[in-house]
Amino acid sequence: MELKWAGKALSDLARLYEFLSPVNRDAAARTVQSLTNASTSLIANPRIGEKLEEFEPREVRRILVGHYEVRYEIVSSTIYVLRVWHTREDR
Repeated sequence: MELKWAGKALSDLARLYEFLSPVNRDAAARTVQSLTNASTSLIANPRIGEKLEEFEPREVRRILVGHYEVRYEIVSSTIYVLRVWHTREDR
């Protein structure tokens, strides 16, 4: 399996870091690192996340990393990280 980040997911990580860093730069860096590490772990176990039926026939899934949701799609042998956000955000 290969892992690729969509442009929106990368923008989400940057937005989260920019939001958190004025308060605590180290915590912001740890948060982004934990989100990227969790996404990388999907390579070994891609179907560990909950399948989101509303996206069928696409295979879109989600995992929770602390208080953050990571949505991803499995297409053939590639995992695309689609979006990342805090679960308190209005999505």
